[in-house]
Amino acid sequence: MIANPTASPFHGIWVPLVTPFAGEAVDYAGVQRLARHYIDAGVDGLVVCGTTGEPATLSPAERLGVLDAVLEVAAGCPVVMGVSGNDTRGMCAGLDSVQQRAIAGLLIAAPYYVRPSQEGLRQHFLALAEAAAVPIVVYNIPYRTGVAIEFDTFRALAEHPRIQAVKDCGGSLLLTMDLIAHTPLAILAGEDAHIGVNHALGGAGAIAAAVHIRPELWVRLWRLLEAGEQAAANTLFYAMLPLIRLLFAEPNPAPVKALLAHQGLIADGALRLPMTPASAALQARLVAALAELDAAV
Repeated sequence: MIANPTASPFHGIWVPLVTPFAGEAVDYAGVQRLARHYIDAGVDGLVVCGTTGEPATLSPAERLGVLDAVLEVAAGCPVVMGVSGNDTRGMCAGLDSVQQRAIAGLLIAAPYYVRPSQEGLRQHFLALAEAAAVPIVVYNIPYRTGVAIEFDTFRALAEHPRIQAVKDCGGSLLLTMDLIAHTPLAILAGEDAHIGVNHALGGAGAIAAAVHIRPELWVRLWRLLEAGEQAAANTLFYAMLPLIRLLFAEPNPAPVKALLAHQGLIADGALRLPMTPASAALQARLVAALAELDAAV
């Protein structure tokens, strides 16, 4: 039986927040302005230190600082913290400091670089679930981690009460359908353009970097989908799609940050190496695409 996605706390439109910088430092005030902006737009939740937040370039103190900054302004809006690594024991030990905060859950990717077996993945996530005090969203993104989580592994993980959702960047529609149809997990689209397909199949929503730009349109899109107004949802989605595509024309989050800077929502589009800002040519295309979207809607 297909699970009811609205029964999950991981439902609707979630923003994986970028981390703005002021020179070499994290711009914590900028983080808070962004969080307030998205909450005011009506998003269902915020993700701190997901891939889009550049956590690999942040120190542990900076990651906790970003989380604290968001939590200060996010009363009433659930916040999930991204926690990734490839040392199970070290990750379990590191959960203590994060879980001292009032978070709604943890977003945890498969271990990167080491490419464990499916049994290794199963044991890794179960160990983290035992160490966790909050629900876990499993992040399946094989093109970044080098290993794909297979259906049988997900089905085994779903038996643990704290493993409750999946950010689905697996690249397999068949896997998505199996997860929705044959597990109780809430399946959140992680590929931004897949939100409509995910919803049509019975998915729970999306964690989408493109939500940074015109978040109110994403909220409207989700509400149209939930209301069964498919024609209106399609019209809106196809107006948004050219911009969605451009936001991933260069490595995320450079295009998103460039357009946020253009909108005045962050000071500039700076990233930390090895990530680099969006090219001037792409920035011009992004600005033009945003103008076309604004004219269309």
